[in-house]
Amino acid sequence: MCPLALITAPVLSENTTEARLDLDLYKYEYEFEYTELSEACISASLAEAFVAAPVVFAVVVVLSLLGNTLVLVILGLYETLKSTANIFILNLAVSDLIFTLGLPFWSSSYVWGWTFGEVMCKGMNFVSSAGFYSSTVFLMLLTIQHYIAVVHPQSQWNRMKPLAVIPIFAWVVSFTAASPDFLHCEVVASISENSTEVYCAHNSVEALLAGTYRKNLFFVVTFLIVGFCCVRILQANRRFRGNDDHTDLRGTQKETKSLVFCIALVFFVFWAPYNIVIFLQSLHIEPFTTCEVFIQLDSAFFVCRLLAYSHCCLNPVIYVLVVKTSRNHLRAFQRKIFQQQDDADYEF
Repeated sequence: MCPLALITAPVLSENTTEARLDLDLYKYEYEFEYTELSEACISASLAEAFVAAPVVFAVVVVLSLLGNTLVLVILGLYETLKSTANIFILNLAVSDLIFTLGLPFWSSSYVWGWTFGEVMCKGMNFVSSAGFYSSTVFLMLLTIQHYIAVVHPQSQWNRMKPLAVIPIFAWVVSFTAASPDFLHCEVVASISENSTEVYCAHNSVEALLAGTYRKNLFFVVTFLIVGFCCVRILQANRRFRGNDDHTDLRGTQKETKSLVFCIALVFFVFWAPYNIVIFLQSLHIEPFTTCEVFIQLDSAFFVCRLLAYSHCCLNPVIYVLVVKTSRNHLRAFQRKIFQQQDDADYEF
C-alpha cells in the first residue's frame, strides 16, 4: 500500500519563482508560482508525522494483535464455525491481523527510513493491501449474508455446501488485487543536498495511480453493496414489526443486525476520508496542482491515514460490546486462564 507514497514534501529553493514537486521520485511535475511559501513552512507541515505516527501505530499494533487474537480464540473455542456469519467474522479478524503485520515496518520507516530491503518492501506492501482488500470483501459478504437471512429467510444460503468455498474465493480475489503492489513497489532513494533518504514506494506514476484507483474502486463498490443491504434490512424490519410470525426471528437476529451495522459504519467512517484524500491527490488539475493545496492535502493525508490504519483494532471492540454471548465467552475464557494459573501455582 506504500503509505509513504504521497507524503514527501516538495523541495523548494529560496530564490526561484517556480518549483518542482518531487513526490517521492514519482516524477509528478507541477508548475506553480512561488509566493511566500518557504522550505521551512513545508517541512513544518509534516514534522508531526515523524513523531505521532510511530506512537499511534505502536498502540494500534498492540490493541489489534490482542483483540483480534481473542476474537479468533472465542470463535474457535465457544462458537460454532458452521455458522456462515461466524466464518465471515473470523475471516475479518484474520484480515485485520494481516493488515497489522505491516504497521511496525511503516512505523520504523518514519524514523529511520526503509531499512528492510527490497523483498520486505514488496512483501509488506502486499500484506497491507491484502489486509485492506480482504476487509472490504468480507464486510460485503457478512452484510449480504445478513441481508439474505432477513429479507429472504427461506433462502438456502446457510445450507448450501458450495458456500464453503466462498472464503477461499474471497482470499483469492484479495490477493490478486494486492499483487500489483508486490510487483510495482521497490526501494527508492531521495537525494538532497544534505542527505539521502531511502523509501519503500511505487516505482512509477502509473503504478501509483492504478493502486489509488483500485483502492477507491473496492471502497466504492463495498459502500454501494453494504448500503443497499442495510437499507433493505431496515425496510424488512419495519415491515415485519408487529408480525407475530417474525417475533422470534427478530429476537435471534437483533444482535447480528447491530453487529453488522456497527462494523460497516465504523469501517466507512475510518476509511472514507483516506480514500477521498488519495483520490484528490491523484488529480492533475487545478487547484490540486498548486503548492498551497498540495500542503493542505498532504496534512489531511497524514491525519486520514492514521485514522484509516487505526481501524484494524476496532472490530474486536465492536464484537465484544455488541454481542452479549461474546462477553460471556470472554469471561469464561478469563476464568479458564486464571484457573489454570491457580492450579499451576498450587502444584508449584
